[in-house]
Amino acid sequence: MNKLVVVTGGTKGIGRSIIERFAKEGFDIVTCARNQSDLNALKGEVEKNFNVGVYLFVADLTDKKQVQRFVDFVNNLNRPIDVLVNNTGYFEPGQITEEPDGILEKMIHSNLYSAYYTTRGLVGGMKERKWGHIFTICSIASIKAYPNGGSYGISKFALLGFTKVLREELKEFGIRVTAVMPGATKTSSWDSSELPESRFMKPEDVASSIYGAYSLSKNSVVEEILIRPQLGDI
Repeated sequence: MNKLVVVTGGTKGIGRSIIERFAKEGFDIVTCARNQSDLNALKGEVEKNFNVGVYLFVADLTDKKQVQRFVDFVNNLNRPIDVLVNNTGYFEPGQITEEPDGILEKMIHSNLYSAYYTTRGLVGGMKERKWGHIFTICSIASIKAYPNGGSYGISKFALLGFTKVLREELKEFGIRVTAVMPGATKTSSWDSSELPESRFMKPEDVASSIYGAYSLSKNSVVEEILIRPQLGDI
């Protein structure tokens, strides 16, 4: 039986590249997104290009009840999870003192709580087997405040803290935990930018760095992956 990777928010950008990278290595895929047609398109392309299974679930992980339904779906597959990638999240620019009321709550639910509740729901099997690897897609914004980062920066700082705590809690169970902090990556979030592609990282590079960290022996863990555009932050 193939190994299994669970990737939240896997239809676009970094999440999609992670799925394609692990599928290339023979992993079956479980993913979720809010749009069924996007999920169907992903499944068709991955199964066409790679000899793996793809399991889909429609969910908005900003909603705790939908997170639980996704967790139940994954657990009901009765498959050991080798890799969990907490990828769900979004960015909305703004300033703390000026952004609309409710933005902080939205960012926390999307960027922090989704990873918190998904991990809590899926880690049990990893602890029983004393094996697994959890990646959480943080951001350069997890370590560097910048103008117009607003509540996004708050949520990503918190997400890095979550990952650091998780690492300490799970090390005795043989579960590796890695925070991934990408800089500006060429995804749909930057579609309106007029900057040349040379100023951005490729999502495939982020995916390759994640697979490389996973590929190490069980004696080692990459606790943090900090990856920036060659020409520096944007």
